[in-house]
Amino acid sequence: MSKATHLRQVLDSGIVAVVRASESGEMVEVVRALADGGVTVVEITFSVPNALDVLRNVRKALGDRVLLGAGTVLDPETGRAALLAGAEYLVSPTLNLEVIRLCNRYDKLVMPGAFTPTEILAAWEAGADIVKVFPAEVVGPAFFKALRGPLPHVRLMPTGGVDLNTAAAFLKAGACCLGIGGQLVEPRAVATRDFGRLTDLARQYVAAVRAARQG
Repeated sequence: MSKATHLRQVLDSGIVAVVRASESGEMVEVVRALADGGVTVVEITFSVPNALDVLRNVRKALGDRVLLGAGTVLDPETGRAALLAGAEYLVSPTLNLEVIRLCNRYDKLVMPGAFTPTEILAAWEAGADIVKVFPAEVVGPAFFKALRGPLPHVRLMPTGGVDLNTAAAFLKAGACCLGIGGQLVEPRAVATRDFGRLTDLARQYVAAVRAARQG
């Protein structure tokens, strides 16, 4: 599928699940549980041990059932390795222009991290498809609402501080989608293999996004 198709999938979903874990053995089941709950855009971060193997295993097991990406991509070398392992998009906590160029070269979706209005605009002008605002809990939904004035054309995704209590506020303030980590991919549920809990949480977040958009 094309980058445009993948972008539409992210925007329609409204949720990018951020998977961080200290163990890599159960990642296929974690992603499967999220997909069972309706969260089909998933980011495996490079803080997960053996992240490249995890990407390959998830891609092999779930195929096109999920849009699989790699996160915490800090340089183009890591980014290229992730793409070769099966990632369809890259996410960074910071702004690295070479990572953006890499994704544009290979027609892959890219979501670099930025924090200030200057960084956000620089990321967008460099070719970002979505700009990840991180850490979003520091600025809150009001920051997104304020940015809609001068930068209404920039697609913004808050990451950090997004939970069931704040999801609607971020969306109503102008976020195009939500990056959700431990509040969705609960570390305790992952550690105890409580995949039913992850599926239930996924359903709750899908419902929250739907309600916020309809409201």
